[in-house]
Amino acid sequence: MTQGRPTGIGPFSFGRLGGVLAVVVVAAVALFVLTRPIAPAGPGGPTLPPGATPYLVGDAKEGLAPGDLAPELAWQDASGATQQLKDLDGNPVSLADLRGKVVLLNFWATWCPPCQGETPVLREIANAYGPRGLVVIGVAVQETTPDDVRAYAATYNLPYRIAFDATADIFNRYRIFALPTQVLIDAGGRVAGVVNGPLSREGAAGWLDPLLPPASPGIGGYVPHPLPLIPVQHSFDSADTNRSGA
Repeated sequence: MTQGRPTGIGPFSFGRLGGVLAVVVVAAVALFVLTRPIAPAGPGGPTLPPGATPYLVGDAKEGLAPGDLAPELAWQDASGATQQLKDLDGNPVSLADLRGKVVLLNFWATWCPPCQGETPVLREIANAYGPRGLVVIGVAVQETTPDDVRAYAATYNLPYRIAFDATADIFNRYRIFALPTQVLIDAGGRVAGVVNGPLSREGAAGWLDPLLPPASPGIGGYVPHPLPLIPVQHSFDSADTNRSGA
């Protein structure tokens, strides 16, 4: 009697084993994509803290590059009229008014877990580097009402100005696809760097110090004593890592 070729290992057929192996490979690739930083910080830019990944809000796209002129925080509506981004008090926020200053735009949302974890770092950066001329502007996106953002800012005593991008026009103009995203603008109004993800204290220091005047003794600069982290208030799993942009 001729013995046929083996069709599997033990009770499992080769077809079934192949299917299991394919599932394992796909899961490993998905885990790598979801946990790696979306984009490198670039020369001179800060690095992401270990384990800190941005919250995807759209497909990755080519964004602004160092040396690009930072787009004004304005857009044209359907009627052709120019609309200006406004802060939580309804006052216009304009880069033209800030020319000559180094500006850090932070695109974020109150519901975004990495943004929540980054909040004390941004608060510290604004307090430490404000005396040296840094202007931090938080651009809140994909929020329901300004009141939600205002309550968050008051709860955590945020010292910097916050704009409300209700229509997502600035979000789209700056080609944002992850939260938080940092856009550093030099005194000449040009992009100095972009980071898709939360800042670390050490990375921020290495990024900001070269663009700002030297710190006077005891005034401005990196603060070595970290503030307590704000507990993440919203959890998410792999099925909720994408939130469509407007």
